[in-house]
Amino acid sequence: MFGVGWYYSSQMVKDRLRHQFGGYLGKAEATIYSVLALLLSITALVAIAGAARLLWDGLSHWTIAVETLRVLDQLLVVLMLVEILHTVRISIRSHILVTEPFLVVGLIASIRRILVITLEASTLTKEGSWSTQGASIFRASMLELGLLGLLVLVLVFCITLLRRHAPSPKDLENL
Repeated sequence: MFGVGWYYSSQMVKDRLRHQFGGYLGKAEATIYSVLALLLSITALVAIAGAARLLWDGLSHWTIAVETLRVLDQLLVVLMLVEILHTVRISIRSHILVTEPFLVVGLIASIRRILVITLEASTLTKEGSWSTQGASIFRASMLELGLLGLLVLVLVFCITLLRRHAPSPKDLENL
């Protein structure tokens, strides 16, 4: 009923619509990534300001020993945000989702949690009285520390493998 010309014309229209739709989705993706990058930047700046405030309060009240871990905790959050922002920047530029920054964020988060558990365990043991509830909390904390230590080793191993077997920039250009 219809000739071959109709089929090719129909196929060209479909291809053109598919290409236009892909372009619109690409623009939407870039817009979302840009908004995300802006919000991550603002969050990182606010976290830095909070860490600076904690540090200043610690210095002015001579409680810097107490505030050091809280400042370090805030700064590690900032470091995680910057790593995520780096991943977003790479995704905007190359349209490729890179795995390594997520592993680095996981590594930083694990180390951050190790520091928090260590502080909590040290305050738990300083109280002097050792209740059964305190003993069970301490045991659970030590188990979590062991698992986090294992997780840190696995993440470092994965990052090392990724860096050792990373594709060359020429391979990425062909994608």
